[in-house]
Amino acid sequence: MPPIYRHSLTWYKVAGGKTRSMSITFGLDRFLKDIRYRRDRFRQFMGVSFVILVSLAGRPHEFLFLIGSVFVFLGIAARLWSSGHIKKNKALATDGPYAYVRHPLYVGNITLGIGFCLASGLWWSCPLFIAIVLIFYPHAILHEDERLHHAFKGDWEQWSRKTRALIPHLTPYQPGQRSSWSFMQSLRHNGEPIIALFLLFWLYILSLWFQ
Repeated sequence: MPPIYRHSLTWYKVAGGKTRSMSITFGLDRFLKDIRYRRDRFRQFMGVSFVILVSLAGRPHEFLFLIGSVFVFLGIAARLWSSGHIKKNKALATDGPYAYVRHPLYVGNITLGIGFCLASGLWWSCPLFIAIVLIFYPHAILHEDERLHHAFKGDWEQWSRKTRALIPHLTPYQPGQRSSWSFMQSLRHNGEPIIALFLLFWLYILSLWFQ
């Protein structure tokens, strides 16, 4: 009798009547496929998990903690600034931070990550964060660029020729362009002020090491 496989169940039957668990193998296979093809689903989860992990395991040194805190505040500021200019598919955002770099939210995330690496005082946080960036961000940038290119075509092409993905230009895309930042837009579309409070809470948890 040929083997009987039931992928919707945890168990499967093979020739000879033996029964084995395939839950671990099936779960790992699905996770690896998601990482490869649907990694955007995990990017925010991995970022949040990283912040919590290094904050709880951290052994901060005062000097590195101060430098790291500066990076964290800069990252929060970059995210708040960026989220207040997002148009969410209604128009191509080319003002505010988007006049200098195409993905300022990702710049803020990377700045935050560097800040928590330094503030935590954990040597292994640096290679771990580098791995997270390399696994998730090139794919996210490519996907976002393709989506915006499809939506805005010529406008995106012109803007992308004058702005880099992650390294800001010193001069804006359109000098003299009026910029309009909205706190409510930042709150409504990204929940950014809430995210900022979350990040400051974990930075405070790290600071308790000095008390």
